[in-house]
Amino acid sequence: MEAQGGTVPDPAEMAEVAHATAAVLVGAGRASEDPALTTRLVALVDELGLSTLAELWADRPARTLPGALWRLYALHEWVQRNPEEASADYTAGVRFTDVNHAVAGVAEPPGPQEMRVLADVILRGVFEGDLAVALERAAAFCRVVASGRADRADSMDSHDEGAATAQTRRAAYLLATGEDLQACARLWRVDELL
Repeated sequence: MEAQGGTVPDPAEMAEVAHATAAVLVGAGRASEDPALTTRLVALVDELGLSTLAELWADRPARTLPGALWRLYALHEWVQRNPEEASADYTAGVRFTDVNHAVAGVAEPPGPQEMRVLADVILRGVFEGDLAVALERAAAFCRVVASGRADRADSMDSHDEGAATAQTRRAAYLLATGEDLQACARLWRVDELL
């Protein structure tokens, strides 16, 4: 707002800023071979805060570069803050999603520390590796966790219906996030992830 003289930018300007910042961030990270820069980009939430990234990217469509980055950073932040929950959901979902478990590439057994490492590796892949592969790994992770949440919700349904319903909704949201990230990987491969 300060840059606009105290006025709120219009939606078109906000969309332009979202796409420009996402492109610059990914471009700078991918062009650099400096591991310190990659580490800093992975830890961007620590420096700017998740709310700042949300203001920039959360309202963009899921199948855009800023939309994909928002989902990756939000997923990373959730795992960093709740590795035990991520591990419990992931462990519960592995038996239903063997292929996705293999694609996600988490170390065995998938404990809290392994979840944190995987989240870091996926986000590093945005800047150091093949972005499409990083998106596919994140999508696979979402599918495994969503399956685990749904299974855990089913087991708690008889004694806490409200919590089970909330878990089921969260599982559905995460499954949709996985589908969006998979679509973003396809778009990146054909140079259409904007």
